[in-house]
Amino acid sequence: MSEYTIIYIEVKREIDFYFQMQHIESSFTLQMDGMAIVSAQHQFKFQHVHDISYKPFSYGAGILYLHTNQGVFSYNIKENPAYFIEAFKTLKSSYK
Repeated sequence: MSEYTIIYIEVKREIDFYFQMQHIESSFTLQMDGMAIVSAQHQFKFQHVHDISYKPFSYGAGILYLHTNQGVFSYNIKENPAYFIEAFKTLKSSYK
């Protein structure tokens, strides 16, 4: 079975020793196969993911939304997720 991945970004804001705001950007992988979608902090069984949507921004990045039975989870991404969303729809239709 194929595995699909997309990189998402988390930005952490901290105040340093000199009271300056620091933005610390970390990259993580969102992985999908026919069994689950897994992020750094969550794992969603495939049957618990209802939909995936995407909101692009004018500067090229956007937010990928996972609609699950636990709520909606958002992931900041810098690439076009069309292949990831299409793979989800294909896997989800064959899952039922």
